[in-house]
Amino acid sequence: MATLELRNVNKTYGSGLPDTLKHIDLSIDSGEFLILVGPSGCGKSTLMNCIAGLEQISGGAILVDAADISGMSPKDRDIAMVFQSYALYPTMNVRDNIAFGLKMRKMPAAAIDEEVARVAKLLQIEHLLTRKPGQLSGGQQQRVAMGRALARRPKIYLFDEPLSNLDAKLRVEMRTEIKLMHQRLKTTTVYVTHDQIEAMTLGDKVAVMKDGLIQQFGTPQQIYNDPANLFVASFIGSPPMNFIPLRLQRKDGRLHALLDSGQARCELPLGISDAGLEEREVILGIRPEQIALAPAQANGLPSIRAEVQITEPTGPDLLVFVTLNQTKVCCRLAPDVPTRVGDTLTLQFDPARVLLFDAASGERLGINVTPRQTGTDNVAQFKGR
Repeated sequence: MATLELRNVNKTYGSGLPDTLKHIDLSIDSGEFLILVGPSGCGKSTLMNCIAGLEQISGGAILVDAADISGMSPKDRDIAMVFQSYALYPTMNVRDNIAFGLKMRKMPAAAIDEEVARVAKLLQIEHLLTRKPGQLSGGQQQRVAMGRALARRPKIYLFDEPLSNLDAKLRVEMRTEIKLMHQRLKTTTVYVTHDQIEAMTLGDKVAVMKDGLIQQFGTPQQIYNDPANLFVASFIGSPPMNFIPLRLQRKDGRLHALLDSGQARCELPLGISDAGLEEREVILGIRPEQIALAPAQANGLPSIRAEVQITEPTGPDLLVFVTLNQTKVCCRLAPDVPTRVGDTLTLQFDPARVLLFDAASGERLGINVTPRQTGTDNVAQFKGR
């Protein structure tokens, strides 16, 4: 196990070209599982390659156990990488694929056999050792690729979108296998994905990336419950967070958010007295599961009547879509709620669960967000509520 720290890491591919990575600062403890998540082209795979030494950084430092490895060749970093394409040798059987790196390191034959047996048992592929990659399914090939990395017993494992080539059912199975493997081995791991479900279920820590910048870094629950900006809030969550445009209005000394369903209006007291927000264009964010049916007996929470536009049964939930402020809003309700398109539901909101974002900048309002200057970019570094 090892600690991993990235200090002000930059990457550019030439003079005059924009930076691919911009002032990346990350630190994970020994044995932690870090997820790098973001859309295609955000720089997460480039960052992974820089950690592995497959690409050289343009500035900053990469430290493993407090030792700077930025200038080391890949073979000297004691880091194992599992690629998206598996990268298995087609002419070798599974046993030889797993043993290849060990042979290159001139490990004794008996020790190689012992290590291959250990890894094969761990990944439950003992019965596949004599087969060639072409005789294996996608999930089996992924296990062999993982086995080749595991056999090295490195300080750090890197996974670059290892499940993207698998079907949905197999992705779920392999996700569970990877989590179980990490719980057993406790090896420091960095995992790249564009799938926010993988990010939420696998990681101890999550770094959300966009345009070469870390938008937010924290635990999965911090990222989900307290997103730093509109991008993070929209990228993490399925179904995604609802975003409702509105203006804040003052009433009885407090700011309120006004919601209009076309049938009724609702004033949401926000408990904010900042005069600078009055009449300002903002985006109200609320997750689908935080919109509930109003109970028969009033409980003091604001509510609004709205017409059901669409229903989507998912099995464990019923997604109901209504219109608020001329915006489609998703509500996640219990699957046995008797409702049809055209019905009118009374929905209620807990003002304490509502998030506000600046409509112009996309930054979160009402939390301790400290701007951090990064060259020409002004990034909000999330500090928490």
